[in-house]
Formats: sequence, structure tokens, C-alpha cells
Amino acid sequence: MYTYSQRLSWSFTANRFSRLIADKRKSGISLLDLTISNPTTVLAGYPHFAISRIYAGLNDFTFRPDPLGRLESRLAIVEFYKRRAISISPEQILFTGSTSEAYSFLFKLLLNPGEEVLVPAPSYPLFEYLAALDSVRIVPYRLVYDGNWFIDFMDVARQISSRTRAIVVVNPNNPTGSVLKTSEADRLFDLALQHRLPIISDEVFMDYALDETAGAVKTFIGHDAVLSFSLNGLSKSAGMPQMKLAWIAINGPEQDREIARHALELIIDTYLSVGTPVEAALPGLLEIGEVIQQEIRARIAQNWKIANEILNNSPAKCLHAEGGWSGIIQLPRTFSEEQWITRLVEEQAVIVQPGYFFDMPSEAYVVVNLITRTEEFVDGLRRIRQLLTRD
Repeated sequence: MYTYSQRLSWSFTANRFSRLIADKRKSGISLLDLTISNPTTVLAGYPHFAISRIYAGLNDFTFRPDPLGRLESRLAIVEFYKRRAISISPEQILFTGSTSEAYSFLFKLLLNPGEEVLVPAPSYPLFEYLAALDSVRIVPYRLVYDGNWFIDFMDVARQISSRTRAIVVVNPNNPTGSVLKTSEADRLFDLALQHRLPIISDEVFMDYALDETAGAVKTFIGHDAVLSFSLNGLSKSAGMPQMKLAWIAINGPEQDREIARHALELIIDTYLSVGTPVEAALPGLLEIGEVIQQEIRARIAQNWKIANEILNNSPAKCLHAEGGWSGIIQLPRTFSEEQWITRLVEEQAVIVQPGYFFDMPSEAYVVVNLITRTEEFVDGLRRIRQLLTRD
């Protein structure tokens, strides 16, 4: 038997819930999946032809490797932010193949093996995998809910140790849908300055607000008191997960930005994972992406309104959300999350995600994706209510 890296310390055996879903599908049972987050499969009029025309119009596929990314393509990102009244220089922008890869590069930049990065909880389950694959440790800090979500700064301060090297924020957060407020950003900057910690700001859902939130901070771009890295990419901003291109925007004092940029150039130059065609097509893809974005925004707003209406006066409740693609539904504690998600599959043929998947601090919660096709979303929410009211 061969010995494999300790980075791969997870079980590769499918869990009970995954096996249940696989068995149901194998037996021919049609399941309503409320967890799909892929725009290419849930948007009926996805612009495949328009995208193909952008690529058909390319006539130069010469490979000119640049770890920062082609200047013309970085200028297209500058215009992307300019349309949102956000000012940025092309020198602040570096391309990666995905935001997951961006995290990996930033972990390589900021942390030695065994050192720690603070991440919010609840949030992406992906952090644990990304950190382990770069031999670093994640330490969660709490988001607290009292009708709105907010950062527990006392917990953040408690989690900072001599091994802490960075703080991650996800804004809007997934799955809570919470948006960072100016007062929170100011406290975060103060903590970061006090402990000399850079901030990694995941802003992939920046354009997907569910309402106008007073004092909301859309991006850390333009906030230069402390070194920070704003992450975004085509997957969410343009609804194009199949076009593997994302970017890191470096913010902060000029000298700190320069040092970080040169170091990141070396890391990115080692991989050069962004392909020439997607870079060349970027201006056109971003233009098409604005249209896709409008459809996604309309979908999530409609579905979230529907979820609240269907579950009104039922044993379930939608937690308040301000943005993003996910919705959290609180269920009665008469059953565990594992029991609820199993019953929903067994009795209603509906797939949802359990709250523990995102490190919700208690039970029972389930998470649904708001870009699900509306007719399926309505059907799924009605089935959830039916199960609850039947009990």
C-alpha cells in the first residue's frame, strides 16, 4: 500500500445522506434539488450562442505569459468596477483560475505550514479543504444572529494568536446572506492594524443584494488603511463558472501593495493557470455577464420572496438575509438536521443542505439555493411546508 499526503486526511467514503440520494436516483425516483448553484443549468435562456460568438471573434491565440494577466484584460476589470462607481488601478489586479485558487495563492503568500487563518462561521465548508491542502489551519470566528447577522468581535479577538496570519471575510456571506457594515469594517481594520494581519475579502456575491442595506460595504477596494485582498471572478459576477478566470485586487498602503504584488507575481508565474482564450474574451464575457447578472438578481429576489410567503404561519422560518444566493430556513427542533434532510428526501423527494454543512452553531436549519428554477423552488418549498404541517 502506498503512503499518501496527510493533506488528504478525509474519508473518501460517501456519507449516509449521499448514498440515500444516489440510491433514490438509481431507482428512478425524481428528486427536487434545491441545492444547485450552477447558472448554466438553472437559467432557461443561458446565452450559450452569445458566448460562442465572443470566442469565434478571437483571431490571436499567441501565448504571451504574464503572471498579472494581459493589460487589456485587467483594464476590462477596471471598467467592471468603474460601472459600479469603484475606482481601481490595473496594477492592483492579478488573475487566477478561480477564487479557490486565489485562496490557495494567498495562503502560500501569507502563511507558513501550520500557521492559522481566521474564517467566519457559518460560512463555506470549502475553507477546511483549501487550508488543509496548503498545510495551514483554519480557526473559526463566530457570526451571531439576533434577527440580523453580525460579527462577534470579542470572539475574533479571542481567536487571534501568535500563529494567526490573516483574517477572511465573506461579503455577502454564504450561506447567511449577511453584508458587512461600515461599523464592522472599521472595527475589523482596527483589529487588523493592531495585530498586523492582512484581510482576505471574498466578494464574489458583491452584486447580489436582496435589499438596500444602510451602511453596507460592497468591497474593500479603496479602503487602504490595511493590506487586504478582494476576491471576485466570472463564476458568480458573470454567472459563468465554466469560464475559469478570477481575480485578486490588492488594497492597502502603496508599499505593502507593491511587496505583495511582486510576491504574488512569483507564485502565479509558477502556475500560469489562466488560459489565453478566456483572457482575450474577457471584455465580451463581462458584457454578457451583466445581462446574466440581471436575471440572477431577479431570480433570487423572486425566490426569496416566495420562500417567506410559503413558509409564513408555518413551523419554519426564513432567517433574515441581505444578499448572496443562499437562504437559511429554521426548522423545529423536534428532529435533528440529519433526520429532517433524510425525511425530506424519503417522504417529499426534496434535497436541501443541512446547516451543519456550513457550521451553523445549533440545529435545526436547512439551506436552499435561491437561483433554483422558480417553478421547482415553489414546488420544493410547498413540499417542505407540507411535511412540517403534517407533523
